[in-house]
Amino acid sequence: MDTIWPEALPKSKGPKYTLVADTIRKAIENKTLEVGKKLPPVRELAYRLQITPGTVARAYTILTDEGLLQAEVGRGTFVAPPRSPILDDVWSRQLHLRDDKYDSNVSLFSPRLPDVGQVSLIRECLEKIAQGDPRMFMNYPTRDAYQQVRQVVADWLSDLPLGSLNADDIVLTHGGQSGICVVFQTVLRDPKPVVLVEDLSYAGFRRAGELMRAEVIGVKMDKWGISPDALDHILRQTKAQAICVSPEVQNPTGGHSPLERRKEVVEVARKYELQIIEDDCYRMGDARAPSYRALAPERGWHVSSISKTLTPALRVGFAIAPKERSVDLRRSAEYGYFGLAQPLAELTRLLLGHPEARQLARDVRIKMGEYVRVAVNALGGFDLNWDSEIPFVWLHLPSGWRSAAFSRAAEREGIQLRSADEFALRDGRAPNAVRIAVNGHVSLDQFEDAMLRLRALLDNPPEQISV
Repeated sequence: MDTIWPEALPKSKGPKYTLVADTIRKAIENKTLEVGKKLPPVRELAYRLQITPGTVARAYTILTDEGLLQAEVGRGTFVAPPRSPILDDVWSRQLHLRDDKYDSNVSLFSPRLPDVGQVSLIRECLEKIAQGDPRMFMNYPTRDAYQQVRQVVADWLSDLPLGSLNADDIVLTHGGQSGICVVFQTVLRDPKPVVLVEDLSYAGFRRAGELMRAEVIGVKMDKWGISPDALDHILRQTKAQAICVSPEVQNPTGGHSPLERRKEVVEVARKYELQIIEDDCYRMGDARAPSYRALAPERGWHVSSISKTLTPALRVGFAIAPKERSVDLRRSAEYGYFGLAQPLAELTRLLLGHPEARQLARDVRIKMGEYVRVAVNALGGFDLNWDSEIPFVWLHLPSGWRSAAFSRAAEREGIQLRSADEFALRDGRAPNAVRIAVNGHVSLDQFEDAMLRLRALLDNPPEQISV
């Protein structure tokens, strides 16, 4: 240990604890400090380096949290054995490397997944790709070359009630939104097509419809999703070609459609030759009923991704057509973007085919559930719709609050969330509610602090009277 330390730390603009931690980290990396080596006691090292014991203690804590050191009560601090790369938690490491000032700003705008090991697995896969066949980096993608990728995706989706499914049914897309756009390109035909959505729904449906120059019309919904009677009424008045639904996890309310409701929707859709596009991107747990593709194999389209199970960063999604329309969907994708880049397709194959991938997805779900329970503990006294396997909660605001005003007040407190207005059509009506997404990039303590700040706002609505 003595050989790695100068008599005093060199001058640096950064915090001294960071310099101490970096010095130890480099010594471990170059084997100057070997596994099992005991580090000096905090006070001894602080005296030698002419710094405070608290500075050394913080450096030791950072490296312990990274897994490079391990502290043993009564014995001291030692160089730890290497962690399995799959268990490396990059986000907790980043949290500990923040500066001294506590950052109270928390984005609850969109779900952010915790790293439970998927970052290390992605890195491992990327290293394999970098050492792979160089032709992967020099050729256009081809359908035949992606057969193995599609088979891995089909296996990944095999536990879902999607009806008859094989590798040839899978179309790889650049995330769920890309999947919705590709399905629209396949389904919508008229110069001014009509697309139906739930009154409160994912804004991406509307955006994709606008790109196709479609008229987007909202359909009344209840706690079980689309109202079959309202759907029938609108279809008598319009020539809608498709309806977008999220029966497993309705975004933003968090509700779901039970089997009986789905059957009623299918009955109406068949009556009017309506295509059903199911967005399954927010489901993290098991499906609670057969998909529309299974219930109506002649008109059910399915879109999903890995954005809420492993990572949204890769922009990998999947679109699946009814059996007789698979060729049409594949053609739309190929005409639009040829296919995923070959390195990304290979990364998808390695990632989803890895024996640890399913466990990582389960671990993400479990960790996200911990955050949801923190939200429920803080906000459960209000009208809250939640599920431990859904990465957001839906809060109906108490009397005295409007959703836009509450969102602005929350932002002044350093908390970003989504107002119900953002999920309504331009001419639609939104309830006084907000969607609060889980942010797994912050610690549970920081997340709880944000929830308590929201609760304080809810307990103290504004009393101004405007004229």
